[in-house]
Amino acid sequence: MSANGIEELEQRLNDAHGFLHIDDKREELAGLEEQIASPDFWNDTSRAQQVSKQASNLRASITEYEEAQGFLDDARAASELMAEDEAFAEEYESALAKLSEQLDALEMASWFSGRFDAGDAILSVNPGQGGLEAQDWTEMLYRMYTRYAESEGWKVQVLDAVPGEGIGMDKATIQVEGRNAYGMLRSEMGVHRLVRISPTDAKARRQTTFASVEVLPVLPDDIEVDLDMNDVRVDVYRSSGPGGQCVNTTDSAVRLTHVPTGIVVTCQNEKSQLQNKEAAIRVLKAKLYELEERKRQEELESLRGERMENSFGSQIRNYVLYPYQMVKDLRSNLETGNVDAVLDGDLHDFVIAYHKWAASQ
Repeated sequence: MSANGIEELEQRLNDAHGFLHIDDKREELAGLEEQIASPDFWNDTSRAQQVSKQASNLRASITEYEEAQGFLDDARAASELMAEDEAFAEEYESALAKLSEQLDALEMASWFSGRFDAGDAILSVNPGQGGLEAQDWTEMLYRMYTRYAESEGWKVQVLDAVPGEGIGMDKATIQVEGRNAYGMLRSEMGVHRLVRISPTDAKARRQTTFASVEVLPVLPDDIEVDLDMNDVRVDVYRSSGPGGQCVNTTDSAVRLTHVPTGIVVTCQNEKSQLQNKEAAIRVLKAKLYELEERKRQEELESLRGERMENSFGSQIRNYVLYPYQMVKDLRSNLETGNVDAVLDGDLHDFVIAYHKWAASQ
């Protein structure tokens, strides 16, 4: 890479210092570390975990920037040595390549500046039109997202997994824990369409199937949600999903019905009724928060005299297995013929393409 190349990368690094607010992050991290060092910090376990996680995210962001700065310093040093000895050209190019790759990651991180983007996510898959086929499609998507989360190094906790009648899943809800999990997975919200030869049709006819994906943030403890448990009907029942002996032989599953809104949440994959209830309340709060945010957005658009495009229930991506093989995102227009890899969790390019598209809007 030429001298102009290193100058361009140096400018990108300077820009990253600004849009990532590195100095502010360092100051904020110092304040959090003071709290963590306090003798009574762990007296409130829930708050302590939240502060520790926030500090960890800040530390990771600062470290990534400092690594990029280190690659730039290495490139400068190799450039000076290269002027006297061409043997350092390979070291110079290697440092620039590492710097470029790190800058790509830093610039991607800037897309996740929303209030909850850096945090955990609750992802639900529900069958749409297509009967048994839709249940099978729901299980395929559940597996795809589980594999994708694992490839990103995120932790997956199954909150609800209801087997379908005969094949597939009637619904699935997972909590995904990891840095930028909600920010990344926001790209998946909407309707996913599958076209293939039906595995349940004796005549092997082509079938079109739908499933919807909902993505919600796991709300931090400092977010207030107007939830009166007197408005919630609590039902307990025996789990129908996979699990240990205790899960399947006791009334450990919990269904919460928020009467004013009609929102229903179930959780059955923990072994105790209390754990399932706590997880269900967490999901219900996220749904109520999202509902209020959507109402506020609709009110704003109404005042502006604009018609809001409703993304909920809209088709966002096609997965075609027959008569040809292709996955195409209808927003970013990214497509690939390697359907098997995508269904096995190789979603990174689609997630990145969506966020590039969203940033350009």
